[in-house]
Amino acid sequence: MSIQHACVTFFASLCLLAMAPAAGASGQGSGAHPPPIADFFANPEFSEVQLSPDARHLAVLVLGPNGRKRLAVVNLLDHGIKVVAQFDDVDVGEVEWVNPERLVLTTRDYQTAPGEQRYAPGLYAVNRDGGDFRQLAERGFAPNLSTSVYKPLPWHTWLTGQRGAQDSNVIYVRSTVYTATREVDYTALLRLDTVTGRSTAVAPPGKVRRWLLDQDGEPRIAVTRVRNVETILYRDPASGAWRQLAQFDAYLKGKDAFTPLAFGPDGTLYVSARIGSDTLNLYAWDLAANRIDATPVMALPGYDFSGSLIVGKGKLLGLRYLAERRGTRWFDQAMAATQAGIDAALPQTVNLISTAPKAATPFMVVASYADVQPVTFSLLNSETGQLTAIGASMPHIQAAQMSKQKLVHYPARDGLPIPAWLTVPVSSGGKNLPLVVMVHGGPYVRGASWQWDSEVQFLASRGYAVLEPEFRGSTGFGSKHFHAGWKQWGLKMQDDIADGARWAIAQGVADSERICIAGGSYGGYAALMGLVNDTHLYRCGIDLVGVTDIGLLYTGHWSFASDMSGDWKQYGMPELIGDPVRDAAQFKATSPIAQAARITQPLLLAYGALDKRVPLYHGKQFYAAVKQHNPQVEWVVYEEEGHGWSLPKNRIDFWSRAERFLERHIGKPGAAAKKE
Repeated sequence: MSIQHACVTFFASLCLLAMAPAAGASGQGSGAHPPPIADFFANPEFSEVQLSPDARHLAVLVLGPNGRKRLAVVNLLDHGIKVVAQFDDVDVGEVEWVNPERLVLTTRDYQTAPGEQRYAPGLYAVNRDGGDFRQLAERGFAPNLSTSVYKPLPWHTWLTGQRGAQDSNVIYVRSTVYTATREVDYTALLRLDTVTGRSTAVAPPGKVRRWLLDQDGEPRIAVTRVRNVETILYRDPASGAWRQLAQFDAYLKGKDAFTPLAFGPDGTLYVSARIGSDTLNLYAWDLAANRIDATPVMALPGYDFSGSLIVGKGKLLGLRYLAERRGTRWFDQAMAATQAGIDAALPQTVNLISTAPKAATPFMVVASYADVQPVTFSLLNSETGQLTAIGASMPHIQAAQMSKQKLVHYPARDGLPIPAWLTVPVSSGGKNLPLVVMVHGGPYVRGASWQWDSEVQFLASRGYAVLEPEFRGSTGFGSKHFHAGWKQWGLKMQDDIADGARWAIAQGVADSERICIAGGSYGGYAALMGLVNDTHLYRCGIDLVGVTDIGLLYTGHWSFASDMSGDWKQYGMPELIGDPVRDAAQFKATSPIAQAARITQPLLLAYGALDKRVPLYHGKQFYAAVKQHNPQVEWVVYEEEGHGWSLPKNRIDFWSRAERFLERHIGKPGAAAKKE
């Protein structure tokens, strides 16, 4: 297919947001100034691009004159554009099509930090022409806009994030039910008419934590949890009766564990499981025999399957997945040809095609991104081959000023291969550079993939190479890699990070005298322990909302309850992190606050006063301990923030501090103190 890329008249107002240079030639003049810090840490300007079920209309979120995101609908047949929902005091948040004529939406406040937000997201519905706007769920203490005879649902009502039948005014929504201690008890499912506001509850088969809708948009799978026992149940379409498919440990899983992912258009249930493999693969579940099919539908060598089904016109068109980067495997030959045409036209980017489930037009949406380019959106006419630019999430970012990212592997000291992401500043020559070792949080998550990252690209724009290790315990790279990190906080997990820095030195990328370790949450913990364990390797450290005492993860603090559940602390954490009684000696040896006297390198500490994951108490205790003998400690608290920075002004402030901090300590040869 021959694809022609253009920006046509009827998208003129949206196209202005999509004119960032394509991810083509790299290279930045040696005399050029780096991009302004605000360009990296602004909120996305364009997002939530969704085709209507019949592909005749397009829903998009765009900034209004007041700086708030508003919902606009584009008629793809007559090229009309109409704003159908906007608020004076809040942004439009999530958006879903109910049917070809109606949408449902939530709100989100991008201009207010968590500590200053007073209202819940709420739930609203509106027709595509702006008519019949209706409030369906409360926003807490915010005034209700509902005129229905039915009272709006409580504030703790949420969208499911799953595509419904899209053939009526009805959707399913979740309602979270809490315990007396404000922990999640279970999740109720409600059938909601978006025109009348009337709702009815679905009878649950127990304390359901997760619901899965089938190919017809009806509840078919329920996952319950009691303490650490997870049970997967299936609802028979004919009788409505629930039957058990499986039961296993919710946290430790086990060899027979699986995760229900989605139903195909023919009613096939697809699940992810290991079944004798080190990695998670995609399988079909035989509902009649109550077992997993022996042959995987998709297996990704070296990666756990993470992805979704692509469905259209009553058949399974393909699979979306994540390996090194996101990709698509098309089963439909026409879609495979369309993908090839787009990739030929846009060879520098990953191009993800979204189709409408009941398309009556040839229109499709293409989201394109690269390591040097934030996501941009285009509209494809698959009959004419015209690809029309419609918006860019971060229009001020210029790809030519960004730096390439690549996946590397290095051996840990015990031989375990460690994946890592290496970003080297554009036009730097790639040798003998100051290095920031960026440690991801979690820690039992995947840290990164091949894509544009604001923090990494900001550091690279200032001349720093950035290494992001997927240390043992990180998920997404198989069971062996994940389990190797159990109970290894401050031990082998920490060694993996240090081995990455030494690998960068051996490769000639990093100047051994100019290496700083940084990270948030667990990454902040690892930054502190890096300064403890590898005094001569790291010249400085940056801790953003980092854990400073492993024991405090269990006990919390008096100011407010932790957002980690009691079951996770009782059944999950003792196995993955350690038991506070049996492993007390290890906790002491691997808690930064107990080792604070050993940290003498320059240190930047930053915390949110309203953090419920790592309460401010972590930072305050550690700061009091380390400043007694270390005069090079900078301390900042963002009073209105929680576990990370939600506001652009705070992201800009923090990374401006980090920029000055790094410049002083590793920015130039000789900036760091000589090794002892």
